[in-house]
Amino acid sequence: MAAQLSGPATGSKFNIKQNSEINVTPFVDVMLVLLIIFMVAAPLATVSVPIDLPTAVAPPTPNPPKPVYISIKKDGALFIGDFPTDIESLGADLKKNIGARDPNKERIFIRADKETEYGDFLRVMNKLQDNGFYSVALVGEDNSK
Repeated sequence: MAAQLSGPATGSKFNIKQNSEINVTPFVDVMLVLLIIFMVAAPLATVSVPIDLPTAVAPPTPNPPKPVYISIKKDGALFIGDFPTDIESLGADLKKNIGARDPNKERIFIRADKETEYGDFLRVMNKLQDNGFYSVALVGEDNSK
C-alpha cells in the first residue's frame, strides 16, 4: 500500500492520504518471461517421431533381501543381527540366516566397535571367506554433520 503526502494546501504538514493502488507491472513482466520460456520449452519436450511401441511384460523384480549385519563388540562378542553367536558357529549361523540365497552373492555388513581388537576383526573376516562370503561391507558412523 502506498501513501501520498499532502502539501501546504491541505492545511497540515503531516496529513497523509492513503493510496491503495497496486503496481502490477513487475508481476506482468515476470509472467510474460515465464510464458515465453514455457512456449519455447514445450515443443522440445515432445517426441515428434510416431512409433508403434510393443507392449512390454516384464516380471516384477523381487524386493532386495534383508541385509545381514554382523556386529563385533569391544570384548569380541559376535552378533548376527540381534542374535549372539561365536566364531566357530559363525559360518553355519550365517548360512542358516540367509537361507537358500547364494553366499557368493550375499553382501554381509560388518559393524565393529572402534575399540575392537584387530585380531578379532580378522578372525571374523577369515571365517567369512572360509564359508564362501566374499562380498563384505564395513559400516561406519557418518560424521559429516
